[in-house]
Amino acid sequence: MKVNVYGSGLSAWVAAACLAKVGNDVVIDELSDGPMLSLGTISIIDDEPGLLGQIQQQMADGRLLRQPSGGEVAATVHWLALQPSEQHIAERVIDGLSQTKAVELLVINQCNFAVGASEGLQSRLANVGDVVYVPDNLQDGVALQGFMRPNRIILGADSRRALVKTKALFRPFSYELDALQLMSSREAEFTKFAITGMLAIRLGYINELANLADQLGVDITMVQDGMGADPRVGHHYLSPGCGFGGQNFSAYLSTFSGILQQQRDTSLLTTVIDENELQKELLFRKFWQYNQGDVKDKVVAIWGASFKPGTASIDNAPSLRIIDALVSQGVQVRIHDPEATANLQQYYPAEPLIAYVDAPLAALEGADALFLVTEWPLYWSPDYVAMLNLMRTPLVIDGRNVFDKEMLQQSGFIYLGVGR
Repeated sequence: MKVNVYGSGLSAWVAAACLAKVGNDVVIDELSDGPMLSLGTISIIDDEPGLLGQIQQQMADGRLLRQPSGGEVAATVHWLALQPSEQHIAERVIDGLSQTKAVELLVINQCNFAVGASEGLQSRLANVGDVVYVPDNLQDGVALQGFMRPNRIILGADSRRALVKTKALFRPFSYELDALQLMSSREAEFTKFAITGMLAIRLGYINELANLADQLGVDITMVQDGMGADPRVGHHYLSPGCGFGGQNFSAYLSTFSGILQQQRDTSLLTTVIDENELQKELLFRKFWQYNQGDVKDKVVAIWGASFKPGTASIDNAPSLRIIDALVSQGVQVRIHDPEATANLQQYYPAEPLIAYVDAPLAALEGADALFLVTEWPLYWSPDYVAMLNLMRTPLVIDGRNVFDKEMLQQSGFIYLGVGR
């Protein structure tokens, strides 16, 4: 099939690369008025494992092209992969398509706009074609695998005639599906928001329990295991920590919370979002309390700065709130992250209190505390003897409950976890 993909974010590039890989002729329109940037300078591409190589391969094979904004419309399938704030751009694209002489266009709306947005786009497209909503389930760090081999696909279609073509488009990605769910576009949009909200509520709830466990002298990991063993609850998204981040997840939550606020004047999700921002500063508060507020000129090592393992992205990452709090109090910060250093250097271009190191242990020399913020695998089993010899104060504040508390304490460390 001939497919036009619209967007400049991670979702657009992943869709373009994967659709081209299975044989489609794909053109990506980044909808930019400026000159096209070199692929290697686009951080969202470079940050995602394997994506740059896949894009380059498909371009070399001639199945993927970059098109200046406003180029000729030659495709019959049009894929919208825009940010939640870019609905006006989607409407502009649809208005342009509605003026073409083509008939039976298929528009895949992968944008997480408001509930009912796909119906609105359909009304603008009129009788030229059909709009089908497919929720964007992209996860940073595993985006290519998630697109190529999804566990489930939701198709929100209001016209039966669009389903045949949509199923054919998704056939290369549907061999290992647990479920293919068909529903109206409005139901599919609501389902995407509902799932995202439920995951956030679970994370917010376990963090609230962990903070209470700290006060009551309870080990939250025992509670977590007990809750997860109940089949009505399960273990998924039930790990306490120092807050969640990510561009897509945070944007969807904000959008859905706004919808709830508008319709009901109140929203549980608003509370979850606000509490998550406070949770991001939890490690700093523990450090402040341990030192009774005397933190100026202390040295803190940070292991992990990306918002989650497997990605270089620092979008809405807890590390940013932690670093800001430390620097504002005159604390020297030494940071190690296997992927996110370049993004951090761009975010903090000239901060004398921040230093970046190439190895985890290098961050610990003379440190008054270690903050584990992102649970990259290389941090899980470090050399405790070397750590102890390097640190000025053997204080470990574990923001992801990665370390064995008893082991660290027996090794001579002061251990503070989340709810432990």
